[in-house]
Amino acid sequence: MSQAPVRVSPLIKLGRWSLLLVGIAYGAAHQSRLSKKEEKVREIEAQQKVVRDAKLAEEKKRSAAAEAKALAELSSPSKK
Repeated sequence: MSQAPVRVSPLIKLGRWSLLLVGIAYGAAHQSRLSKKEEKVREIEAQQKVVRDAKLAEEKKRSAAAEAKALAELSSPSKK
């Protein structure tokens, strides 16, 4: 019927566990490095957002003024 499981060499077990631990350590170090890099990027984006929002508000203000002027011209009776 079923055979007994094959006994794995202790050297192979050691190699597997070693590679697993090295992989976990590498992943943790890589994640830490990427987190620091992303934090810097987010700080820069936050600074740029203030400038971008100010520009968008100014453009929106100009657009609203132009639209109001165009609407006033359209609603006023034309002189003939």
